[in-house]
Amino acid sequence: MSKHTLSVLVENKPGVLARITALFSRRGFNIDSLAVGTTEHPDISRITIVVNVIEDLPLEQVTKQLNKLVNVLKIVELEPSSAVHRELVLVKVRADNETRSQITEIVRLFRAKTVDVSPEAVTIEATGGADKLEALLRMLEPFGIKELVQSGTIAIGRGARSITDRSLRALDRSA
Repeated sequence: MSKHTLSVLVENKPGVLARITALFSRRGFNIDSLAVGTTEHPDISRITIVVNVIEDLPLEQVTKQLNKLVNVLKIVELEPSSAVHRELVLVKVRADNETRSQITEIVRLFRAKTVDVSPEAVTIEATGGADKLEALLRMLEPFGIKELVQSGTIAIGRGARSITDRSLRALDRSA
């Protein structure tokens, strides 16, 4: 099994996300992570999809079908070496007067932030790659994780080139 990250530019219209995820589902792909948001152009959204691909199910078939969808402007596979991948985690950890300083030291070690403190808990915000966040959670586990929420992966290509350069011109021509 191999993990692939797709960055899909789409017109920012209702129903586009449902059509894209349905296409993956019909083809038997399980989506590991899904993140959606508008880009620097309000008419365009970027969908970041992370899928684990079994050798029997080629990803190329799905990308060709995605390209046929009316609202899809561009699809790029982001290789780990040529892109920056990040996730966000918010974690609420049990804390008392005795353990709070230990938790604060772990937060500092991982360059995370304490975003809320109460007498019984500390809420931490951390961003980074999946490995970094997993390591942070392992370190916090002994204190007792009360609640956890994690975003999907977002990714952007390295360097000066932008995925939206040509796509915006294509959208302008179709309008």
